[in-house]
Amino acid sequence: MAAKAKARNKCPKLHNAAWPGLVGKGSPGAEPCIDLDTMIALTAAAAVDGVKFDGMDLFLFEPHVNIDSSDDDLKKLAGKFRAKKLNVGSVVAPVWPPTGGGCAMGGAEDRAKFVGQVRKACRIAKKLKEFGVRKYGVVRIDSASGPADWAKDPEGSQKNIAATFREACDVAESFGERLAAEGEICWGGMHSWRRMVQLLEMVNRPKTLGFQADMAHTLLYLLGLNAPEDAILPAGYDWKNKATLDDAMKKLTAALRPWTIDLHIAQNDATVKGSGSHDKTGRHCLPTDPNGKLDIPHYAGFWLRDENGTLTKAVQHVCWDGCMFPNDVMMKPETWNSILAAMVKVREAHGW
Repeated sequence: MAAKAKARNKCPKLHNAAWPGLVGKGSPGAEPCIDLDTMIALTAAAAVDGVKFDGMDLFLFEPHVNIDSSDDDLKKLAGKFRAKKLNVGSVVAPVWPPTGGGCAMGGAEDRAKFVGQVRKACRIAKKLKEFGVRKYGVVRIDSASGPADWAKDPEGSQKNIAATFREACDVAESFGERLAAEGEICWGGMHSWRRMVQLLEMVNRPKTLGFQADMAHTLLYLLGLNAPEDAILPAGYDWKNKATLDDAMKKLTAALRPWTIDLHIAQNDATVKGSGSHDKTGRHCLPTDPNGKLDIPHYAGFWLRDENGTLTKAVQHVCWDGCMFPNDVMMKPETWNSILAAMVKVREAHGW
């Protein structure tokens, strides 16, 4: 008798992100944006050994989603996902000054604009739940402030960001939503793993505000870029030394995993790029990039399992984040199949 095939894990759910169609696109001299319908179609078409994406995460900004969408607009949006048998997971609140928000460490007007955008994002998130296409996920925020401005008054800046985040928590709770702060070195007060932990502790709303780990961005935490005093990897680290990288990742995840409620699967080549508000941000790579420094399934496990190797089950879905890919790469079906294949390996190793 043939051996019974091992049942495939169903969780965490596997999501693509819509925002690579927008981030780094649409400005003078840049490639055009890729519309949401196209991003949905590319996601729905991907398949690996019969496995498909379960859904997508959204950036609540035009031309994808108007933050002031009416209920009818959102019903139509939900219908697009339902038609492709995709769910919506986490949504990104457009909290930055150029998108209608304000700096979290700024004055009263800036902070009010920040919280106002969180309120609008939470409303959309709740509506998508009501319309049956969103069963899990968070509302993502960051400080909407740069490390250089933050560094002019580190402790005062940190205090102001924490106060703004607490206000945002009040709003999120009124909608039954949770917020996740993305750890990325281009955001003041969140540019260092140690400062990120400090900020989460200062806000002290663990049931409402958690951490969103992006594997590309958190790799740069180890290098101390924008915060050399908080580097974990030694200067001149040899990337061939996997034991040292494992030890560094253990220290990083021990500090941030207890706060982690949202996870981006990603690859990084340990270089940085940046422009405008994204100062020195992580360089997302394709999962098959020969310069990628991460064994994706291995290091995803540092976030998805505790120090004893037990699954935390703290996230209900994982999302692929691959910003800044050229449009010709994004339009190739094999791009999304390779991404989905990497995510399937993560779920096979650390799912349930």
